[in-house]
Amino acid sequence: MIEVKNIRKSFNGKVIIDDVSAVMKAGQCNLIIGASGSGKTVLMKCMVGLFEPDSGEVLYDGQNFTAMKGKERTDIRKEIGMLFQGSALFDSLTVEQNIMFPLNMFTDWPQRKKLERVNEVLARVNLHDVNKKYPAELSGGMKKRVALARAIVLNPKYLFCDEPNSGLDPQTSLVIDRLIREITVEYKITTVVNTHDMNSLMEIGDYILYMYKGKKEWEGSNKEIIFSDNQRLNEFIFASEFLKDAKEMRQLEAMGKVNDKKE
Repeated sequence: MIEVKNIRKSFNGKVIIDDVSAVMKAGQCNLIIGASGSGKTVLMKCMVGLFEPDSGEVLYDGQNFTAMKGKERTDIRKEIGMLFQGSALFDSLTVEQNIMFPLNMFTDWPQRKKLERVNEVLARVNLHDVNKKYPAELSGGMKKRVALARAIVLNPKYLFCDEPNSGLDPQTSLVIDRLIREITVEYKITTVVNTHDMNSLMEIGDYILYMYKGKKEWEGSNKEIIFSDNQRLNEFIFASEFLKDAKEMRQLEAMGKVNDKKE
């Protein structure tokens, strides 16, 4: 579990995150959503220690990560997996070498054990016979799966995904969403996803934090969001007439009235 308590962050006197609190539980996909400039990326960077908040705390299973220094903070970071927006694979390394990179950094395992682990996580993301390929030889969806394999190779307790579906077609995005959810539930990981993808929101949003101008505007699940009367949230998610109709249909489905409407 990750707890964010009253986080505030500013740059050059401009407040970007304003007193945001949230609880993100293990075994579920926790989504941070909001328009560009809403503060969601800055919040995620505060959570992983790339930015230091001006005030407030980030707790990892009760441990105050914000107050930690040196080895204490490094030990927590070893338990964090990161899936970057552009996959961030090393072009000059093979798939096998890319995934093995964290093992080389943080373990003293023998080469045989490292290779076994690489093959395990490749199988988990449904990739086979790609060990010796280079990133340039992979499709966008395959790159994301390799990056996800690398993110989980150290068996992290916490997984951060920054726009995991960026640049992918809808079908491939669905594959990535389902993989993230399966891995989250299977290993009881606390997964935090920063996303613009509304399909992801409805597919895997166990917990959703909606940011607006640096503040927490709304929180809830993908089941609750279709009944929200928050005007800003509805304008952000259900902007088009098509999506408004889709929301209405979901509401009717949830209330068991779809057949009544059709009649």
